[in-house]
Parts: sequence; structure tokens; C-alpha cells
Amino acid sequence: MRAYVFTDKTLQRRAGQFVWLSLDVEKAENAVYRKRYGVDALPMFFVLDPKTEKAALRWVGGATVPQLQKILADGLIAVRSGRGGAEAPLARADRLYGDGSYPDAAVAYREALSKLLPASSQYGRATESLLYALQKTEKYSDCAATAEDAFARLERSSSAANVAATGLDCALQMPEGDPKRANRIASLKRDSEKIVARPRADIAADDVSSVYEVLANERAWSKDEAGRRKILEQRGSFLEAAAARAKTPDARAVFDSHRLGVYLELNEPERAIPMLQASERDLPGDYNPPARLAAAYRAMKKYDEALAASDRALTKAYGPRKLGILQTRADIYKEKGDAAGARRTLEEAVRLAESLPEGQRSEKTIATLKKKLEGM
Repeated sequence: MRAYVFTDKTLQRRAGQFVWLSLDVEKAENAVYRKRYGVDALPMFFVLDPKTEKAALRWVGGATVPQLQKILADGLIAVRSGRGGAEAPLARADRLYGDGSYPDAAVAYREALSKLLPASSQYGRATESLLYALQKTEKYSDCAATAEDAFARLERSSSAANVAATGLDCALQMPEGDPKRANRIASLKRDSEKIVARPRADIAADDVSSVYEVLANERAWSKDEAGRRKILEQRGSFLEAAAARAKTPDARAVFDSHRLGVYLELNEPERAIPMLQASERDLPGDYNPPARLAAAYRAMKKYDEALAASDRALTKAYGPRKLGILQTRADIYKEKGDAAGARRTLEEAVRLAESLPEGQRSEKTIATLKKKLEGM
């Protein structure tokens, strides 16, 4: 978003309508806001009512410039709708979703969508929010059915990629005994294939990449290894072309995470080394490039290089992200055959996990780390 969207000059006309705020929820001082607003995915965007500081609207994931313009316009409407009088159905759904009340938000979004025309600028956003709410509450059958029904209405919209990918992901997680599962998967697979066959300018490249990812997962579920590798190679080529078009190091590094994931899935981690070395050189304050290098070197069994990269990442990381780097580091030590180093690193990870403030602290993560320690 910083590299491709917030730099767009057309957003300047919103300057008098919004006060812009970016919160790094990995920092301890922002943990209270992470908890208050239920930040359970990154990136996540809110339009806050300045009188109540409550979220009038929430958006999960990235957005293109036109999508962001619609989100901001809807945010103004949501704030105004929540200030007296009968609350409009969509404003009520947005408020519940903004509070993280996913079950109630799903019901409210269904009501709102029944009153919206598919051609409405709000229809796609409301549908994507409904699908996320259903996915978070593990209503996978409802999520897949909703996506399958909505795709026909939204195929030509900027919401098409997220609707297809979320729907297919939900279909794959439906109970295997569900008689509708196979047909849902087949239908949403066809929808997803339409997205990757003809990528469009109004759909962000990382959203297209996510569609490829779910399609590869579908081939894995079908036990079609050749088909899975073919999709992964296509995804890699797509991401490499997008990175090659980038005009700045920040814009190029946007695709590092997805590209690394592809190369690891293909068991070709060496393909990630040049891009990550370039990102570490060009973005010296960012812990992500060395952290990703550690993962790539670990897959290559170059454990000393992996630990050196991990050292560099740890000097720059903080909060929950540092915890993730420590867990990877413990695995590197273990695979290297250094049990003492693995144990020492896990103990450090436990101390860090227990010291995190409320909003960042995860009892589940602490229990998992302690269980790993006990098993050593």
C-alpha cells in the first residue's frame, strides 16, 4: 500500500476529510490499540469516528487506488449514519465488523446485501467483508456457497479475485463428507482460473498471486503434484514480472514474501537468494530481508549462513515478529544438530513471549513453545 497506493496523487482530495494515522502494531506502545480494534490480520484499515474513536468501517487486506477511494467514501457515510437516527443496514454491518463481532456482522451484511444492487459501489466491499466474517467463524460451507453465488455478479469488478480465492479456500476446508464440497471446489476453481488467465489492472498483483496460491492448494488436495508445480511456476513467473516492473526497491520488495513462498514450495530456495540480498542491501533498516534469507538458507541446509542472517534480523526486529524469527532460529539449530543452541533459543523465545504486553501476548503461542521445550 505504501509503495503502490498511498503515493497516488488522486488521494490528495481526501486530505481535508481524514486525519491519516499509521500504527505499527508490533511495537509495545501500540499493543493497546491492537487489542482495542481486534487487529487479527495485516494490513488492516479502519475509518474511525473521531467523536467515539470506534471503528465505523474496517477493511482487511490491501486495495487498489479505486478500491481505497470507495472505502474512504463509504467510511464517511458510515460515520455519518452512526450519528443519530435509524442506522442503515450497511452502516450497522460495518460497525459490527469494525468491532470484530463477526457472527453478528455476517447476519447484518446479508441483510445489507439484500437491499443493495450488484452494480452498487458498496456491493463488492460488503461481499468481501461478509466472506471474511464467515471464514473467521469457520462457516466454510456458507462462505463457499456465498462466494460461488456472488462471483457471477462481481466477475467484472475489482472484488473478483478476493471473492474467488476466499471462496475456493473455504470450499477446500468444507468437511470431506459434505456432498456439495466437490461441486463447490470445481465451480470456484473455474472462477479462480478466470482471474489468473487474464490479470487486470484494477486487481492488485498480490491479490492475483493469492489466487494462484489457492489454486496450487487445490491441486495438492487433488494429489496432482505435476499440476501443483505447474501452477507454482506460473505464479513465480507472474511475480517475477511484477517485481521487474517495480520502479523502487520498496515496490520490488513487495513481492519478496510471495516469491520466497513459491521457491520454497518448489524446493528451489536458491532462487530467492539474489532478490533477498538485493532487498537487504537496498532496505538496510528492514528486518524482513535477512529474516527471509534465514528461511531460504535453512531450506538449502546452509545453516551457518542461516544463523548469520538470523542474527542480522534480530538486531532490527521487535515484538511478535521477533518471536517468529527466534522460532525459526531454534529450528535451524535443531536441524544443524545443535540441541543446546535450539534449547537456548526456545528459552529466549518463551521469555519474550511472556514479556509481551496484553494485545500482543498469546497464551497459545507460549504453550506451544513450552511444549517444544519439553519435547527436546
